[in-house]
Amino acid sequence: MIRIAGVNIPEDKKIWFGLTKIYGIGRTSAFNILEKAGVSPEKRGHELTEAEITAIRKIVESEYKVEGELRKEIQLNIKRLIDLGTYRGLRHLRGLPVRGQRTRSNARTRKGPKRRILSSRKKKETVATKEAKKE
Repeated sequence: MIRIAGVNIPEDKKIWFGLTKIYGIGRTSAFNILEKAGVSPEKRGHELTEAEITAIRKIVESEYKVEGELRKEIQLNIKRLIDLGTYRGLRHLRGLPVRGQRTRSNARTRKGPKRRILSSRKKKETVATKEAKKE
């Protein structure tokens, strides 16, 4: 089992793809890391030697912010925007889209599911059924 930055890397997949499982490393970063380490991106996880794994681990730890450290930095940036009272900070605070998307017809991911008001409809139905029963 290959473990880099606290993440288990799949052994049956190509190593460039496995590195993308680490939060903060995408395709380009994965290829750059493998190039610096001198490892072929086409190798699979179980084909790597201990020396190659160590080289990859050293590069990731020294040159990239990944996982917890990166998540913490992002949260601090959002908190700073909220504290400053910027427009983006207020959008984060209210749980609305931050980057200018429309909210009239979409934005269900940020806003959550539609809230239905059923109480007024139920009252109308109960009044109508009671009147129908009286007749």
